[in-house]
Amino acid sequence: MLPRTEDAYLEAVRAGGGEVAELSEETRGIVWLSIRRAAELTDTLAANPQVQWVQLPFAGVDAFADTLRECDRPDLVWTSAKGAYSQPVAEHALALTLATLRQLPERARATSWGSSAGLSLYGAEVVVVGAGGIALEYIRLLAPFDCTVTVVRRSGDPVEGADRTVTADRLDEVLADADVVMLAAASTDDTARLIGAAQLDIMKDTAVLVNIARGALVDSDALLAALRAGTLFGAGLDVTSPEPLPDGHPLFSEPRCVITPHTADTPDMVRPLLAERIRLNTEAFLRTGDFVGIVEPSSGY
Repeated sequence: MLPRTEDAYLEAVRAGGGEVAELSEETRGIVWLSIRRAAELTDTLAANPQVQWVQLPFAGVDAFADTLRECDRPDLVWTSAKGAYSQPVAEHALALTLATLRQLPERARATSWGSSAGLSLYGAEVVVVGAGGIALEYIRLLAPFDCTVTVVRRSGDPVEGADRTVTADRLDEVLADADVVMLAAASTDDTARLIGAAQLDIMKDTAVLVNIARGALVDSDALLAALRAGTLFGAGLDVTSPEPLPDGHPLFSEPRCVITPHTADTPDMVRPLLAERIRLNTEAFLRTGDFVGIVEPSSGY
């Protein structure tokens, strides 16, 4: 367990039948608990070719892109926490959706009564970009609102709960009718600035954008311009580019925008969920082979 340990995760390894020990030539699996020290993991794996399994700490593995590329080999299994945090993150995505539609950011800053404004989620056309655990849970939470849900994903395989599923090359086509666009896709070279000026121009001026994926999926300058021009009704962001967003950044003062500091899944929420993922994958490594959250280095997620 590197580069630090935590009691909940130590217990999870033991509950899965594993033993926690100092790194040595006997080490076969590594639970990596830092997202900011990816280069250290690269060096660790290069020095320990006997390692056969690595558990990464978060659902998104973009911080480990170089490590995945440099250290990939046929006998090494990579797992992440993808899917483990779906419930709290989807809950947050729904909160941001409702907040932007109901103009809560603007009202929270108000110092006078103001006019009556806002949009309803009931019956809305919702476009969800991504088809992982967060997207699936968000779709489930939308059920009482009787929305029409379109999922955009790399493959065209149907997604449970969605009214239709389209491939990524049709994104611009489906944006035109969207009332809500929720981003839940992995951050890769293919999804960098997926939502830029051209996509924002396609969207209706009554549409809202919600991003709980990675800030890199959205062109922040283009988003700010659309909000200022009133060609986008609102934006709810739990992730930004850059991140953290610098103090005084104009998005903070944009009345149509609500920003939360990457807190869709707080440490207290994450701890038991990651511990369970570690337990399951320790058991899979030692006995069952039923890994959860396998990462494909070639795809980056």
